[in-house]
Amino acid sequence: MTELEELGLSSYEESAYRALLASGAATARTVSETSGVPTGRIYDVLNGLEARGIVDAHPGDPRRYVAVDPEVAVDRLLAERTRTLEREEKRYRELADSIRSGLAPTPPTDGNFWPAPLGSEDAITTLREQVRTAEERIFAVVGSPYENAPWERYRAELEAFFDGMNGDLEVQFLVSDTLAETLPAAAFELATNQDATVEVRRTSEGYVSLDIVDGTSVAIDIPHPSFDDERIGVVDIRDEEFAARLECQFESVWADADPVLSQ
Repeated sequence: MTELEELGLSSYEESAYRALLASGAATARTVSETSGVPTGRIYDVLNGLEARGIVDAHPGDPRRYVAVDPEVAVDRLLAERTRTLEREEKRYRELADSIRSGLAPTPPTDGNFWPAPLGSEDAITTLREQVRTAEERIFAVVGSPYENAPWERYRAELEAFFDGMNGDLEVQFLVSDTLAETLPAAAFELATNQDATVEVRRTSEGYVSLDIVDGTSVAIDIPHPSFDDERIGVVDIRDEEFAARLECQFESVWADADPVLSQ
């Protein structure tokens, strides 16, 4: 991960911004050619940078884009990143409070913790076995740490996920906007080449990654306290009441999320 990516830019956004720094004012087509950002993505990338105050757009036909001063851009990214981290801290605290209140009256009938760093053999084996137990449906929330990690770090996990499931499953992936922007075509090819019914939607809300299996068990990623592209392990909670509550929350967010893939 580059320093600008750590401050919140995607690889495409960084490439476009650096190209504009080098060229000065340029059209979207020129930026695409000099940065390597695909033509089909360049307008979304430039519009996103403009919305975040990293580039300015000058009216005309065609429009021309100009990179803002690097010092200004970095200050804006830092402020944005700081706000994001503050929101994430609040969310994790609220999640912890919710889990505590949900578990206190009726402790889970069964639960386990597995050390499972992102992309490790332990993570791949655990995920494959978890998916093989599913009979009807899996609702998956995918955010941190995946959204902060390079594709090759977790590709094997996604392959294990699809390798383990049967063709009669209903699978719904709710991914963060950050992850949706960085997922490569290979990820969507894996999803579409399945016998199971697979849908993907994106949300601007940030959530911890988790899987709800058949409304009876929940596997929750435990983020690493020091590295936002890593986790320390997975907690598997087998409690139908707890899983049902999370399913209701998932379905509520799912209804308002934007479709990305449906088959």
